[in-house]
Amino acid sequence: MEYTAQEIAEILNGEIEGDPQIKVSGFSKIEEGKAGTISFIANPKYSKYLHTTKASVVLINKDFKEEASNAGAHALIRVDDAYQAFARLLTLQDDGKLKRNGISDKASIKEGATVGENVLIDDFVYIGENAVIEDEVKLLPHTFIGEGVVVGKGTVIYPGVKIYNHCRVGANCRIHAGVVIGSDGFGFAPQSNNHYQKIPQVGNVIIEDHVEIGSNTSIDRATIGSTVIHRGVKLDNLIQVAHNCEIGENTVIAAQVGIAGSTKIGRDCMIGGQVGFVGHLTIADQVKIAAQSGITSNIKKTGQVVQGSPAFEFGKYQKSYVCFRQLPDVCQRINQLEEQVKQLTQKKE
Repeated sequence: MEYTAQEIAEILNGEIEGDPQIKVSGFSKIEEGKAGTISFIANPKYSKYLHTTKASVVLINKDFKEEASNAGAHALIRVDDAYQAFARLLTLQDDGKLKRNGISDKASIKEGATVGENVLIDDFVYIGENAVIEDEVKLLPHTFIGEGVVVGKGTVIYPGVKIYNHCRVGANCRIHAGVVIGSDGFGFAPQSNNHYQKIPQVGNVIIEDHVEIGSNTSIDRATIGSTVIHRGVKLDNLIQVAHNCEIGENTVIAAQVGIAGSTKIGRDCMIGGQVGFVGHLTIADQVKIAAQSGITSNIKKTGQVVQGSPAFEFGKYQKSYVCFRQLPDVCQRINQLEEQVKQLTQKKE
């Protein structure tokens, strides 16, 4: 990527202050800015770096007070939202990385599979019988696409992803390295001899459009029916989604979350890292769950914020935590009071 400040301003519908012909070919943090790069300031606490940065171009919000003459950069570009504008530029660069198309002669495509136009089928990709790979899909090396799987238009699947038979992935998804979609749900029936009888998992996984799944996340197929990840969901790395779960539109989930079977999470929720859900729960829309919380019961109130294990209302948790931190002092005071009472009782006797 190499753009002039003028070209970037046109892409972002921004206003230039400074040299419109200065060129940039990379990105940098404002505090570590280098010549030939573009950076941004969205958080006021980083404003001080505008005077010292060596970045050639800096994106700032339109209401930012500094002028170009006071900046270390050669040019400022004023935009409505500097953070979103910077993210847009990163997306443009990232999209350019996978422009190549073609089908490797080292790939294996089985009988009955359908492959669309302008696709990339890289080395050692396996595509099973009757699978459907739609237009503009990118399958990177060592991807496994099982029998009857459908991968929607424009989806990118990174190396080493495994998608088991008859699962469906929507359009414009990104599935990162090591993800497993459609492995068996954890279904075992206890027997009288203390052994466990495996329950066949005959459902599938449905992933709708514009979903992103982080590396080494695992999404189990349903026992019967479908495990469903709805449109716009963003899953971080190392997440476990068990059989027959459902995650609502535009919900975001941070790393190391575990969701037990048949739990239904609403739309527009935000779930912090290392949260654990027991099975068969229902979580309302727009719920926020703080990191390391344990969810053991339904959350019925839309927009509720919870924390703790077991989790409860966020404000009450914060107040309770203040008391919890004082427990050692409280215990010490109780012991002192008990000793004083003991001594007074002995004197009376």
